[in-house]
Amino acid sequence: MGIGGGIFLIVVGAILAFAVRDSVDAIDLTMIGYICLAVGVLAVIISLVLNQQRTNTSHREVIERHDDRRPPAPPAAY
Repeated sequence: MGIGGGIFLIVVGAILAFAVRDSVDAIDLTMIGYICLAVGVLAVIISLVLNQQRTNTSHREVIERHDDRRPPAPPAAY
């Protein structure tokens, strides 16, 4: 989801929780707003933690050298 998706959910959740006062019969828009806020905050936190772990990795450069200077095989005797 990433940081952008989390921020989007926070914005949509805040709009639904604090700005919308309409009511639908079977849906509580305020509760959906709070759920979107919580999921957005959780997504931002998880994204930041994963990005922090990704930047802490270290890469070692491994150089393999194959020395193939063996003398050629003697010709086969017939």
